[in-house]
Amino acid sequence: MSSHEILLPSKPRLVKEDGNKAIYEIDGLYPGYGHTLGNSLRRIILSSLPGAAITRLKIDGVGHEFETLEGVQEDVINIILNLKRVRFKLTTDEPQTVTLSAGEGEVLAKDLQVPGQVEVLNGDEYIATVTDKKKKLEVELIVEKGLGFIQKAEIQKEKMELGQIAIDAIFSPIRRVSYEVENMRVGDNTNHNRLRIAIETDGTFTPKEALEKAVEIMILQLQSIHEFKGLEEIKEEMRALEKEKAAIAESVKKAEEEESEEEDDNEEEEVMKTRVEDLNLSTRTQNALDAAKIRTVGGIARKSKEDLLALDGLGDKGIQEIKRALSNFGILLK
Repeated sequence: MSSHEILLPSKPRLVKEDGNKAIYEIDGLYPGYGHTLGNSLRRIILSSLPGAAITRLKIDGVGHEFETLEGVQEDVINIILNLKRVRFKLTTDEPQTVTLSAGEGEVLAKDLQVPGQVEVLNGDEYIATVTDKKKKLEVELIVEKGLGFIQKAEIQKEKMELGQIAIDAIFSPIRRVSYEVENMRVGDNTNHNRLRIAIETDGTFTPKEALEKAVEIMILQLQSIHEFKGLEEIKEEMRALEKEKAAIAESVKKAEEEESEEEDDNEEEEVMKTRVEDLNLSTRTQNALDAAKIRTVGGIARKSKEDLLALDGLGDKGIQEIKRALSNFGILLK
């Protein structure tokens, strides 16, 4: 082999396969390339493959995660920990609602009621035991797609329904991935590398698919920083994607602003309907307003100071009292 000849490694070779576990080998790597390639693939496999996880849940009769449930062997924290071990496969990018309604006995992941876009990958996973025949364990779960790991504090920043509990979400479909490097002979050289990589998934991907997707991601990343034929097409796609993301962000922002304005209008309308007798005014001031047939906060807000002073039995002291009451709602006289 010429000293200037480029040596290329072999394609991944399956060494062992057992369900969602597999070991692959890549031969003929330059000295040191085994660790370079192995570590890169391992990090990509762990961080960049999408998966599904529970992000929020609601348990009937439970207000927070530190409660206990009468008639259920586990407390709420243990139920949540057990649910986090249930793995899902989603065929859509939209969040999905999964429910559970279980009576007396052992409750397993296969007892979950899932929509057509959701598949439970480990149906034998234990969730809880209902010990009271009169008790029903009612749970509503929100399952979403994502990457890596998201802490519940981040999920709590989103809009949540009353009674919902946010939980840490582990989206990665990879249970374990490890690699080792050993020397091998290539021609007269004995210091070339053989990379052995072991992958275990949760069933969302096969180990082969996980390795293939990791290689594709690595190639795309390297291509994007290398001048080669077709780079401009990728750049154009990226620009189009950025424009699409900007348009979506603008649409979401506009919708949120409209929703916020509508909420503000509704809140102001409710405040204006507040009855005068609920303002805790003095008897003298309230009688003066009643005599003028002013029944609500809105009725007062439509009056000026001069209008109110013209009412029988209402002086400067009463005006100050009314102003203080209105200020609690952020309202001024006309």
